[in-house]
Amino acid sequence: MSPIEGVAAVLVLINVWLVARRSIWNYAFGIAGVVIYGWVFFHAKLYSDMLLQVFFLVLNIYGLVQWRRSQAETGEVVVERLGIGRRFVWAAGIIVAVAMWGWLMDTYTDAALPYWDASVAMTSVAAQMLMAWRKLENWWLWIAANILSIGLYAAKSLWITMGLYVLLLGLAIWGLARWRAARQVRPA
Repeated sequence: MSPIEGVAAVLVLINVWLVARRSIWNYAFGIAGVVIYGWVFFHAKLYSDMLLQVFFLVLNIYGLVQWRRSQAETGEVVVERLGIGRRFVWAAGIIVAVAMWGWLMDTYTDAALPYWDASVAMTSVAAQMLMAWRKLENWWLWIAANILSIGLYAAKSLWITMGLYVLLLGLAIWGLARWRAARQVRPA
């Protein structure tokens, strides 16, 4: 455990709390949190998670643009849904990405728990992408990623981060409920 891990955890909690509220301010906290967590994961030799933070940095910037556009067009951050066929495509894509990324990390690095780490990373990538596009299904993926993360970080004795993911699991469930309610209020 390090104080910097604690700072990153607090920033991420604030970020997700603001995402659940559909506040565009989530991105300021998200950007700071991913930069700090990139450093934490590098030192823990969780390379998939470290590289994931770089990707999250890019997606946070992209998401900020998308959310601002939605807000400018409608006055709010509009929640959308994927069609059934698209859900299956995303699920298949995640499975393939986990297998490929896990194999790369297992073959070419000294990564700890490469397939478990890849599962967290690729599920999180998909969730972050869907969040940037304001898709309700992002929350289901965050719930899955958080459950996987709790075990992974416990196995690596990253106790602050594990505790963070317990809280993030609760926030993801709350976020799903809030986004569902926002979706139901909005006319089709």
